[in-house]
Amino acid sequence: QVQLVESGGGLVQAGGSLKLSCVIRGSELSLNHMGWYRQAPGKQRDPVAIFSIGGYTKYADSVKGRFTMSRDNAKNTVYLQMNDLRPEDTAVYYCNAVRGVNITPPPATKWNWGQGTQVIVSS
Repeated sequence: QVQLVESGGGLVQAGGSLKLSCVIRGSELSLNHMGWYRQAPGKQRDPVAIFSIGGYTKYADSVKGRFTMSRDNAKNTVYLQMNDLRPEDTAVYYCNAVRGVNITPPPATKWNWGQGTQVIVSS
């Protein structure tokens, strides 16, 4: 059973930064494409960043140039550096392994979701 543990969220003012972390327990990060997703209240969960096994990254247009996804295979951890945050970035953020490397259409995910980490951006 794979466990995903997200952390790093919080309350930040518009224009601020946060760095999210996701630790993967029970599987090898190096063997998986990984994605960060977010879900705002009343909306579906959508991918915002994909990081392939080969080091290829893709971002949703809404976060391109502001968010950077990285991975540390030795620590079995993926990260999402979020800069220039906007109120519309407010959401619960999740990570998961993905079965494709494109943002659209959203790739299928492999594991059960973790608890996520809440990001709130105030204007």
